[in-house]
Amino acid sequence: MNFRSVAAFLAASVVLPFGAAHATDLEVTHWWTSGGEAAAVAELAKAFDATGNKWVDGAIAGSGGTARPIMVSRITGGDPMGATQFNHGRQAEELVQSGLMRDLTDVATKENWKEIIRPASLLDSCTIDGKIYCAPVNIHSWQWLWLSNDAFTKAGVEVPKNWDEFVAAAPALEKAGVVPLAVGGQPWQSNGAFDVLFLALAGKDTFLKVFGDKDAELAAGPEIAKIFKAADDARRLSKGTNVQDWNQATNMVITGKAGGQIMGDWAQGEFALAGKVAGKDYTCLPGLGVNPVIATGGDAFYFPLLKDEAKSKAQEVLASTLVAPTTQVAFNLKKGSLPVRGDVDLGAANDCMKKGLDILAKGDVIPWTDQLLSADSQKQKEDLFSEFFANPSMTPEDAQKRFVDIIASAD
Repeated sequence: MNFRSVAAFLAASVVLPFGAAHATDLEVTHWWTSGGEAAAVAELAKAFDATGNKWVDGAIAGSGGTARPIMVSRITGGDPMGATQFNHGRQAEELVQSGLMRDLTDVATKENWKEIIRPASLLDSCTIDGKIYCAPVNIHSWQWLWLSNDAFTKAGVEVPKNWDEFVAAAPALEKAGVVPLAVGGQPWQSNGAFDVLFLALAGKDTFLKVFGDKDAELAAGPEIAKIFKAADDARRLSKGTNVQDWNQATNMVITGKAGGQIMGDWAQGEFALAGKVAGKDYTCLPGLGVNPVIATGGDAFYFPLLKDEAKSKAQEVLASTLVAPTTQVAFNLKKGSLPVRGDVDLGAANDCMKKGLDILAKGDVIPWTDQLLSADSQKQKEDLFSEFFANPSMTPEDAQKRFVDIIASAD
């Protein structure tokens, strides 16, 4: 190394933050591409860049169903990214078992993740054979019905307080030229809507028996037949949505073209970006206004094993940054999700976010289907409900029979 190179190296080392002497670029893949999601992920990038490293954004459009196979293919094919988003649960289980993902136990132990991350089930979902393999970044609950106040005013009916009132208001919405329920065309959306209906209408115990205990006999019974009747109502009310992406369906609610949408709390990011105010412009019903329980789903980052020492160090910095209090607040306020730590100040939370925090504080939480079923079983369920919502000729009875087969063979 000549004198000029040495001088350049020393100058560079002076401006880097403490501990960032090995700072480097790190590619991070995720599927956050809507307007609200992009604003949220920018907060993660800003926090990581402040460490002296560089967040190289690897956004993949098309939601998790499109992105996950690409992410998995890159990791198994020997072209790993520095970090990648998955949902809490079992989506990365096979990658971990194949020895392709990095063990974060040392980072987690050093920073007392077991003490600060709440509920404990979030970290449990990251733990395989006693080792921690991911950093949770939020609690995203699916169990919400988002309503356009303007749409119900236009239809001349009161904003519903629960699912039954919503179904009863549908004819007035249709008469006013409003699609009652917006459901996008991607399989995960119809699958998620079914799961939300299941939890809200069947209750926590039945939900856990079917998806947790894989009770196929219960899944075949009359109690679950009522859920399929509700799914049939949802299918009928969603006719005319004619969009694919979830955020396009959310925009229908924002603009009053649809009365409501069953969607996770990430929809709040879109309402916020559009300048809409919770309680004034839109209404949120956790648990569809029937059963205010939320699931501890959400997003976590996994870190593939890398040979590059500088990038491996940067992985540790990123894992730490994602869980840091300031990052948690900035990211989750933009994302519409709840933080994974209970020691942060969310005084700026809106009415809907406060409802979620209240449910969380009461402990009314359960694991979600991503955590209870393998990725393969989830895919089978997605295929079923994608077909059910797209094909009016499939009866609720036929769909229930196929559902029972999936639960009977689920792992």
